Amino acid sequence: MGIGLADSEEEVSMECLYCKGTLVRQRISYAATRKGYHLIIHDVPAWVCEQCGEPLFDEKTVDAIQEVLQGVDTRLEKSALSFAVA
Repeated sequence: MGIGLADSEEEVSMECLYCKGTLVRQRISYAATRKGYHLIIHDVPAWVCEQCGEPLFDEKTVDAIQEVLQGVDTRLEKSALSFAVA
């Protein structure tokens, strides 16, 4: 869901890669389904196409999302190991 962009804090005119619509800054919910769990992160900054709704994320946002997902994966793996040992 979405593509990462280089850091873009300033308001500039950006064009959607898919439909050529205009991208605007919004805060959205990001949903991920992986490794047997569903995760929703609310209030994520993104560029969202006014025409097709496709979200695009700054590089810092992508890094933060990946860090959260890796943290959840690590915790789940540790929990699974503790259940296997018990």
